[in-house]
Amino acid sequence: MEYVQERVTTLHALTDHRPDAPTGRAAVVVPMTEREYGTLAAERVLAALERVDPARVIVPLRATPDRAGPFAAWLDGFDLDVEALWCDGPRLADLLAEHGLDGDRGKGRDVWLALGRALREEFVVVHDADTATYSPAFVNRLLFPIAHGHEFAKGYYARVEDGALYGRLFRLFFRPLIRALADAHDADVLAYLESFRYALAGEFAATTDLVSRLRVQRGWGLEIGTLGEAFSHAGFAGSAQVDLGRYEHDHRSVDGPTGLADMSRAVGAATLRAVADAGVDVEYDTLPGRYREAATELIRRYRTDAAFNGLAYDRDDERDQVATYADAVAEPGPDTRLPAWGDAPISPAAVAEAAAADLEAIAGTSSGAASRASPEPNAESSGHADRSPTGGGDR
Repeated sequence: MEYVQERVTTLHALTDHRPDAPTGRAAVVVPMTEREYGTLAAERVLAALERVDPARVIVPLRATPDRAGPFAAWLDGFDLDVEALWCDGPRLADLLAEHGLDGDRGKGRDVWLALGRALREEFVVVHDADTATYSPAFVNRLLFPIAHGHEFAKGYYARVEDGALYGRLFRLFFRPLIRALADAHDADVLAYLESFRYALAGEFAATTDLVSRLRVQRGWGLEIGTLGEAFSHAGFAGSAQVDLGRYEHDHRSVDGPTGLADMSRAVGAATLRAVADAGVDVEYDTLPGRYREAATELIRRYRTDAAFNGLAYDRDDERDQVATYADAVAEPGPDTRLPAWGDAPISPAAVAEAAAADLEAIAGTSSGAASRASPEPNAESSGHADRSPTGGGDR
């Protein structure tokens, strides 16, 4: 039975035990898009959360005006304190533009809006809604180390489904990129990033104090950007990772507008920015070649591991993916991260007020879903679209 400790505290699911955790003092953020509306996976997640009974559930919702109202009404049917935060309305867009916060929209931007609302609770849990194997134990497991002195905890799990290895973006892009960087640079940030067994997992928990200090990537770089910020504010001693056991997501194609190739560019930029923030002077001229070498060696190991377990393995396809991902190994462009909520020029209450007004305008003044956001008294009033889904997919 495996119980190895990494540089960060590593908690293993050695039994089916559901540990005690302060779920009643936590806000759970579950980003959703139109594709989650009424699905069995999303319904399973929300039904499980009814059993967890957190203080609040916040759903940053990306949907067109004709779908947002019915989606919010569907969410209102669960026995939960759910706040549907519609992220695509005109009043919210105007509010963000007024304060210089408009720009690219994606999963990270939606989660950032919800994190501001989550600061009203003591702890925050974030996870995806497209998980076919969701268990109410996941929230308890993520919160357990936070209740025991850690500031940040990330979930991990093996991506083995349908008789094959998945987690392709992590295995074939992120992991060899970190190894290529570590071969050339001796830096704590690289040891930190390499300590996480599934760095691209969308599941994490944190204290609201740490959440209030997170700068957030706007798109697919959310998970790695969050790890970079956790390194800065929590470090090795304040961080943990938690085994979530069996975990199944949807699978993505490599190509296409929401495919793994697109995701690799965002993940690569977020990774290299986190490394640069920690003071590493990256040697970009040689990095693509070193990445390919590290990936080639890992492919040899993955092939052996798959054969050992009787799993299917297409070495040529994995090599082709590495060739595709190599294009993402480049110096990151301009920093477009959203500010930490502790430094933001707007308040979470203003966001809630604008989003609720947008939802009410399309759903009617009698919509309980619209009024459910309940912005605080005296709340302030007051981009181009990335329509990529918020779900985890095959990272």
